[in-house]
Amino acid sequence: MEKLKIVFMGTPDFAVGILDTIYRNNYEIVGVITAPDKPAGRGQKVSMSAVKVYALEKNLRLLQPTNLKSEEFLEELRSLNANLQVVVAFRMLPEVVWKMPNLGTFNLHASLLPQYRGAAPINWAIINGESKTGVTTFFIDDKIDTGAMILSKETEIASNETAGELHDRLMHLGSEAVIETLALIEKGNVQTTLQEEKGEIKTAYKLNKENCKIDWNQSGSVIFNHIRGLCPYPAAWTFIKDGDNEWNVKLYDCEFEAAQHNFTAGQLLTTKKELKVATKDGFIKVNSLQFPGKKKMQTHELLNGIHFSDSTLAF
Repeated sequence: MEKLKIVFMGTPDFAVGILDTIYRNNYEIVGVITAPDKPAGRGQKVSMSAVKVYALEKNLRLLQPTNLKSEEFLEELRSLNANLQVVVAFRMLPEVVWKMPNLGTFNLHASLLPQYRGAAPINWAIINGESKTGVTTFFIDDKIDTGAMILSKETEIASNETAGELHDRLMHLGSEAVIETLALIEKGNVQTTLQEEKGEIKTAYKLNKENCKIDWNQSGSVIFNHIRGLCPYPAAWTFIKDGDNEWNVKLYDCEFEAAQHNFTAGQLLTTKKELKVATKDGFIKVNSLQFPGKKKMQTHELLNGIHFSDSTLAF
């Protein structure tokens, strides 16, 4: 049995959950690699990645390379003498990096591969109305999320679950999968399975402003999945137009109510405490939202200070 000396690579909160589990299970972490600090938010204040914050807290050796192919970084990586690298939500690695440790480099991906390869698997599983998803560990190769699979764990997706809620559950499930994978590698008991591309392979495209915008001409259930699949981040959005006023509005907590009606898709219906948007087969009831320049608020708070006309439209 070979004692593991691990280099961990990751950036966001999701990766921190996995790194913490490895740390608490007393594996030797000889180095942590994360993204360089960068300006964020309105004030462009320089911020550290969630993984960097954790590594500093635990006094772990930290590397923040800007270029993964630079000789300076590669020499420093070699000097750590790792025999295994674990990657969670980082970036594509050059071959010289993932081939470096003798036990290989494995990645944890938040989907049941080969489905939802790509940048945003948690979001797209919900947006597409999937009833199940999971996590997969696999050895990295020269393409994105295509390597030989080590193990996977499956879970149901609740019909009203948001991306944020699923993120937290998959972080725990992923922690279990990584610890089981480490045990297999440590004992030399790994048996991999090649990914089989049967039927339609769905892709977890990178999220951008365009694919986060709501299309009110779709069915209510599709719109509802879109909103919860982007909640709380980066959030689905829509324009709301009332006379000469037009706002770019983010929607968060919502419900879909199926119903027959004669309203135009996208029409706003409001009372003193409730805001609904008509779809072709019902209504999206909006419970929380955010107007530009304002904080996220409950709908009833917004309606205390604003009155919409009967001709207000979301589009």
